[in-house]
Amino acid sequence: MKLENRIALVTGAGSGIGRAIALLYAEHGAVVIVNDVNLQAAKNTIAEMGSANSKAYAARADVSNSAQVKTMFSDIETKYQRLDILVNNAGIAEASANLRKVINRRGEARVSEMRTGRIQTHWDITQEMSDEEWNGVLSVHLNGTFFCTREALKLMGRNNLGVIINMSSVAALEGLPFAPHYSAAKGGILAFTRSLAQEVASRNIRVNAICPGVITTPMTEGFSPLLKAAYAMRIPMGREGSPHEVATAALFLASDDSSYFTGQWLSPNGGFFIG
Repeated sequence: MKLENRIALVTGAGSGIGRAIALLYAEHGAVVIVNDVNLQAAKNTIAEMGSANSKAYAARADVSNSAQVKTMFSDIETKYQRLDILVNNAGIAEASANLRKVINRRGEARVSEMRTGRIQTHWDITQEMSDEEWNGVLSVHLNGTFFCTREALKLMGRNNLGVIINMSSVAALEGLPFAPHYSAAKGGILAFTRSLAQEVASRNIRVNAICPGVITTPMTEGFSPLLKAAYAMRIPMGREGSPHEVATAALFLASDDSSYFTGQWLSPNGGFFIG
């Protein structure tokens, strides 16, 4: 029981990687606050915890909204008086339905053109991106990470003890040509992690990041089979990762097993990025 009686908040835990982290934390004895913008999804995650859910709490908040984040943390303070672990996992897909169609169409064309050795189809994502698409992705991923961290530090600072884990991505390590906004947001999260780790080390608060590769989640379902196959060919291990495989990294970083880790990133990616 690596996290026995620790109070952990996992944002975006109604599905995918966040859900897997919340379930694994509960299995290892943590009292898990399950956040999601969809309250029912958060409650569904708690239901999956079985006997470990007796102290779990579902918290609805849009992390891109600082007022909602403040309210959520006020409730946490009232209910638990402290916070030991924060996992900033909440995120949205890098593409709207229309942009995803563009990515799939151009991506498939580029895959076909690669066989001829002559690329004629250009991504042109940045020049066509709307303010709403850019701001929407950054507000959830980057602003949400900041808003939750700011409030968490106020609780953790009282006892000079805590762990913060930020969900970045391989997109931060090498960039994704079809997702400049997502790459920028995840890159910002990685830089924020490094900066914050140095800022709060004197308070015995550790801050690390996880940079997953291609993981099977609802966020990746919209890519075309051809585009997914093209990216799978880049993975030396020959498959996508599972949310549980990311959750095990989050468990390590939250536990005392990683007591000398701060300002670092772990990347469960099957060899997609090696650096």
